[in-house]
Amino acid sequence: MTNDQPPAYQAAQPLSPSDERMWATLVHVGGIVIGFISPLLGYLLLKDRSAFVGENSKNALNFQITILIAYVVGGILTLVLIGGLVLLAAWIVNIIFSIMGALAANKGQVYKYPLTIPIIK
Repeated sequence: MTNDQPPAYQAAQPLSPSDERMWATLVHVGGIVIGFISPLLGYLLLKDRSAFVGENSKNALNFQITILIAYVVGGILTLVLIGGLVLLAAWIVNIIFSIMGALAANKGQVYKYPLTIPIIK
């Protein structure tokens, strides 16, 4: 009798260079659309398959958590009428830096966001 079943566990295959660039780009762009969820998923699911995607995901996750903190602070500051400006500034910074990260990742570079609290190391 032969056993035609696949092994219970197989090590994850590394990503190809083009797949690495694609996933790293999507992690950065996803931050604009769904916030920290995109880099969190990229970090948890792909960091073992690609150091490049893992590093870009970690940087994007730290940035998106920083932006989330800015949104919370802006929401609280709406009580003193300056919060709207903080929310607008955080939104614009998120879009600009996420696009810059996506462009760098697409070129095969690790993007380090400025103004980021390094929470995930």
